[in-house]
Amino acid sequence: MFLQLIISGLSIGSLYALIALAMVIIYKASEVPNFAQGEMAMISTFVAYALLITAKASFVVSFLGALLFAVLLGMFIEFVALRRAKDPNILNLIIITLGFEMVLYGLASWKWGAEQKHLPFPISDTDVIQFGTVVVSHLDIATMVVALIVMITLFLFFRYTKLGIAMKATQQNVIAARINGIRTNRITSFTWGLSSLIGAVAGILLSPVATLDPNLMMDPLLKGFAAAVLGGMTTLIGPVIGGYLLGVIENLFGAYVSLEFKSVVAFLIIVFVLWFKPSGLFGKHYVKKV
Repeated sequence: MFLQLIISGLSIGSLYALIALAMVIIYKASEVPNFAQGEMAMISTFVAYALLITAKASFVVSFLGALLFAVLLGMFIEFVALRRAKDPNILNLIIITLGFEMVLYGLASWKWGAEQKHLPFPISDTDVIQFGTVVVSHLDIATMVVALIVMITLFLFFRYTKLGIAMKATQQNVIAARINGIRTNRITSFTWGLSSLIGAVAGILLSPVATLDPNLMMDPLLKGFAAAVLGGMTTLIGPVIGGYLLGVIENLFGAYVSLEFKSVVAFLIIVFVLWFKPSGLFGKHYVKKV
């Protein structure tokens, strides 16, 4: 049973890790947690649903179309709302993301309604592979593999591509990046698009095991944020490890302590981390001296 819980925790932890990674990418660029991240992923998942059901497109076309929509949505929000804000402080930018969260939630409710829907998925969670006493569904395997591919690709992108290095330079020091000829506005816009794409992948992978409705990403967003806080908001590897840890801890808590309070674990983790290590397990805490 213990090993079964670990495997299941790693599967859901993969999704938490993707959401945490998407939030951290934006946080490193602007020091603003994007609380519209969940609704951006949710509405991108609905776009995949519309392409599949209404347009009768194949799953691959629908998946790629939803990812393209997610990139454009992220870039649109950055260009229209955040870049146009006059003399913004962090609080103002957070409120803007909260405003877009409500706008996207209302738009999805108006367009697709509040009733629960099912996104047809080519891989079923009823097809399983058994390793001794451990049973792993094809969907769990696909979720972990896809999430791992996305994360490895992202790390290689930041390390070895000119665009990725330009994004890291912009995140570290905007003024210095501009002096060196980097078009920081375009880089920031692309950062939002990339973050939105990662969130959309998490939303589409989550939809087969959850109900597709406007509330699809509310709980996963909070869990992803908790994973980012646990791992550290200033590093990329930290939120990934934090996501996996949170998924496993949550599963073990639900099995051995209390299933009713399973969803509380993420918030307890946030409290304990902020008490004892505010920068997260792998983040660095910088002290400004004046």
